[in-house]
Order: sequence, then C-alpha cells, then structure tokens
Amino acid sequence: MIKTEPIDVLAEYLEVSTEELSEESYDYYGLPLFSLGSQQYAIALMDDDATDATVENIKESLWAFTSSFIVSECGLPYDLSEVFAAYQENRCESANDAILSLIEKTCTLKTFVDDAISADGRGHFLGGYDGEEIEFKDSFIYRIN
Repeated sequence: MIKTEPIDVLAEYLEVSTEELSEESYDYYGLPLFSLGSQQYAIALMDDDATDATVENIKESLWAFTSSFIVSECGLPYDLSEVFAAYQENRCESANDAILSLIEKTCTLKTFVDDAISADGRGHFLGGYDGEEIEFKDSFIYRIN
C-alpha cells in the first residue's frame, strides 16, 4: 500500500506541482499547514485527524461562542446568557478556562463539541477563509486565509 502524503493530495486538489507548495514549520491544530503564495491550507488525511483538530480549535475558542449556545448546552436558564455575554465581553480569551470548566462539569466537552460540529460543521472551525471543509480523495482540506 502506498502512503499518501498531504502535500501530494493538496497539490492535486489545487492543480499545482508539489514544488509550488511550501510546508510551514508549524501546524494548525495538529494538521500540516501548506502555503501557495499568500494562501494557506491545512489538510487532514483521515476523518479522525480533522475531528481532533476541530476539538482543539473549539477547546481554545470557547470564549468566542455565543452565550446562548453555552448556556443551552450546559442546561442553564436562558436568562443567564446575558450574564455570560457580559463576562465574555469583559474577559475575552481569558474567559476560556472558566467556560471550559463549566462545560466539563455540566454537559462534558465531548457533548459540547459534538453539538457544535453538528450545528456548524468542522469547516466553520477550521476553514478560517470561507468556513468550508473540502472533501477530496478521502482527505479534508481547509483554506485558512
């Protein structure tokens, strides 16, 4: 069995040679990241890798979720969404740990992530450019910028 390389799949999708792509020295939530000019793409060769990357993205960006989604998922009264919105606005990224703790104590992170992916799709979280997940040759491609 021939092992497929992410750069080969991405080059074929973009209809360019692998020499035109540059692999970045850092990853994107565990996924390899490639550049074509100023465009960046992350690619997952397996479904589980795409999901794992999405979990990491969501875990780091809980502070940016709508407060109504958070309170709904945690089984809290809707009236608390105003309180959460104010807290999120005041604390921004530093609210993340507290929100994660609340989620883990109420609905579990897995349930929260599954519901977020079900509502918006993985592309919403990983495809920063257009929110799309491109399925190509059993792989998943995300344009970052």
